[in-house]
Amino acid sequence: MALHIHEAWILLFVLPALVTPAAINHEDYPADEGDQTSSNDNLIFDDYRGKGCVDDSGFVYKLGERFFPGHSNCPCVCTEDGPVCDQPECPRIHPKCTKVEHNGCCPECKEVKNFCEYHGKNYKILEEFKPSPCEWCRCEPSNEVHCVVADCAVPECVNPVYEPEQCCPVCKNGPNCFAGTTIIPAGIEVKVDDCNICHCHNGDWWKPAQCSKRECQGKQAL
Repeated sequence: MALHIHEAWILLFVLPALVTPAAINHEDYPADEGDQTSSNDNLIFDDYRGKGCVDDSGFVYKLGERFFPGHSNCPCVCTEDGPVCDQPECPRIHPKCTKVEHNGCCPECKEVKNFCEYHGKNYKILEEFKPSPCEWCRCEPSNEVHCVVADCAVPECVNPVYEPEQCCPVCKNGPNCFAGTTIIPAGIEVKVDDCNICHCHNGDWWKPAQCSKRECQGKQAL
């Protein structure tokens, strides 16, 4: 009887040793859901931190390699801490630039304004024009309009006339001046009444006429 008890104890110690890890069916013990997701992510998204750099299209660059992250980016060097990119001092865009492209590291002006705008109208570079009878203007290469205004001389008459499309007034009846309220032509003596003969100042047409009294014809008749 004692022999049978001893053999039973030996059998109890040997059985656990015969059950190896390979004998356990893993399907009976599903992995944690979080562990499964982590495993799948590692298969889909590779982690290149400290190993390389990836550009916008997914291309991988080695450490120390120079590359462009994207179409309009500045060049970069791949480091263990990630891309280290150049920061160049880009040229200033012309203030009259009407078309700017961003296809490289620096923006580039493709079209500059080549006309002048003046009072709602456009003029070509170096074009001359007259916005009014007394103005002469030109469109400068700087896209600015420079104008000169005519300086009219003092007219030689007291009744000048402004003609259409002419800047300065003209004396249609020649030089003249006032003798009282009467306009008399310059260059001759004019008898303005029975007692006064007048003539205009030489060159000073705006001054009243010089008059001298003569013996009045009315008194002689008396």
